[in-house]
Amino acid sequence: MDVRLLYHTPDPERAIAAAARLCYAPVGAAELLETMSEDAVKRVLKTVLTSGHLSTLEHASYTFAIDGVSRALTHQLVRHRLASYNQQSQRYVTYAEDPDFIIPPSVADQPAALETFSAATDALFTAYRALLDAGVPAEDARYLLPNAMETKIVVTMNIRELLHFFELRCCKRAQWEIRELSLHMLDLAEKTAPYIFMDAGAACRRGPCSEGKMTCGDPYPKAPRRE
Repeated sequence: MDVRLLYHTPDPERAIAAAARLCYAPVGAAELLETMSEDAVKRVLKTVLTSGHLSTLEHASYTFAIDGVSRALTHQLVRHRLASYNQQSQRYVTYAEDPDFIIPPSVADQPAALETFSAATDALFTAYRALLDAGVPAEDARYLLPNAMETKIVVTMNIRELLHFFELRCCKRAQWEIRELSLHMLDLAEKTAPYIFMDAGAACRRGPCSEGKMTCGDPYPKAPRRE
């Protein structure tokens, strides 16, 4: 899995703080962006994050390039509707060479299971190539391709949606591959806006588990408190 932060709103914490402060200021957001002190930025962000008035977080966005993941993962990822996606097309990419398949650890750890998995993916791709050679359009031959197929996707989310995504997908009950992805994304995002993302992730970092009776019973360590 290769996860890269392609772009994000410059100085996202200051941009959000200026937008939030504008509601109560006699001057414009451009002036606030230039003149607010670092302490003032943190005070405004603390108010935003603790009050639940999170619409201002939508003024900053992040774009990630994600390679080496499965179609099983991206089917989960695109369920997060408040985001923008562009994914490698199986209509136009016909895989002249054998593609990669994402192998779950539970399969890779068992030689017999791995042999069964590999035989099945090889057979499906051989059949896929046979359909292409017979003149079947790629958009129809792709019906044979499994969820294990490696794919690439670009995703853009604003900070409000990222925090929601991290709460659901960093949880230890999340499916293993999308959890790995979300932890990579959080690591990249946190470096650009450490105050906003300091307690991002599963709900148990901030308080009680949100999974109720479905809890894993193994909470993350509590995040530091915002000052």
